[in-house]
Amino acid sequence: MEKTKAPWYYLLLVILAGESVFFLPYVLSRVFRPTILDVFQIDNVELGICFSVYGFVAIVSYLFGGPIADRYPARKLISLALWLTALGGVYYASYPSYFGLKVLYGYWGFTSVFLFWAPMIKAARLWGTSHSQLRAFGFLEGGRGLVGAALGTLGVLVFAFFMGQGISSPSLEESRMAFQPVIYSSSIIVAISGVLVWFFMRLDDEQERKVVVNEISIKELKVVLKMPSVLLLMIIVLCAYMGYKTTDVISLFSKEVMSYNDVKSAQVATFLLYARPIVALLLALFFIRVRITLLLSFGFVVSFFAALIFTLGLVTHSTIFLFVLSIIMLSIGVYGLRALYFAVMEKGNIPLIYTGTAVGLISIIGYAPDIFSGPMTGYFLDQYSGIQGYQYVFAVLALFSCIGAWVSWKYHVMYGKS
Repeated sequence: MEKTKAPWYYLLLVILAGESVFFLPYVLSRVFRPTILDVFQIDNVELGICFSVYGFVAIVSYLFGGPIADRYPARKLISLALWLTALGGVYYASYPSYFGLKVLYGYWGFTSVFLFWAPMIKAARLWGTSHSQLRAFGFLEGGRGLVGAALGTLGVLVFAFFMGQGISSPSLEESRMAFQPVIYSSSIIVAISGVLVWFFMRLDDEQERKVVVNEISIKELKVVLKMPSVLLLMIIVLCAYMGYKTTDVISLFSKEVMSYNDVKSAQVATFLLYARPIVALLLALFFIRVRITLLLSFGFVVSFFAALIFTLGLVTHSTIFLFVLSIIMLSIGVYGLRALYFAVMEKGNIPLIYTGTAVGLISIIGYAPDIFSGPMTGYFLDQYSGIQGYQYVFAVLALFSCIGAWVSWKYHVMYGKS
């Protein structure tokens, strides 16, 4: 891979866009899960089904969106994705029916994946060189984490302001009135991000021609699909993403097991948002000389032990220190893996020009938890009261972490020395 000519602010815009586009469909529900269940009058299973609708649309979008990313400039695709996602936020703030909510999540699955996901990964890979992929993706994940944490903090402050300090048991109407400004402010930020990307995330004409192809044929798709590194990364991303999806329950765990109120449980989830950039940036700055493929296995091992602590039921409302320690371990494993799995594409000899196609194919399997994780988690939490439901959720994570550790070790053996 030749040294990129993309300026530093190019990556900053990728970072800003990379988190903004997912804030409405994902980050809000991670930070405000108890509130969202309340204001939309749904349970965990129903919210999980919304994520499944998103996942079904996303799976199709990964397949067709990957080649689109190799065909058209990332700037145009990313801007359009941000504007359309923000438009969905306006409908979200109207508190649609459950059916409308499922339609909205399907719509977001298209805007944030078909138009966005592969272009973002390709843009980040372009910014890095063949010797700095960990730095590029570490900065991307860390920067996205900072943006998510900042937006999450802003959301909590806005929510707390409109909710008021003296309301301990708000009515449905009071909760909706307090949460609506959070949705509107988030939508405005997403739309503004699209404007910035459109006008400033530019490459010169020569550089842009080098990273796009005239067409993608079935032949190229078959060639990419037959790459061993692509097949292994499908499983690695799948196992790592299960960890990321599991963090969605932390705010609800804080409320139901640790006995925190809505605001404090949102603050715990916001702590996770800040842990994400710290882990990713530490990797990018201080582990650049460590073999990146070896770090993959380490991330899964840490994730396994964090999941095991929750699975054994050791974390209760009286073990606050262990709760904090477990969250820290989970953050190191889960967020570390997110900064690593696409950074090893260069080691796996995947050509830059076909990054979009490769990412699309990898993501079809890798992000399949978008389909089944939500309903599965919702079933465990709704069918088994108290801590038992959470034990089952984290037991699933422990299993996927074991599989991920083994496959990532195989990837290290095959490509780690190249």
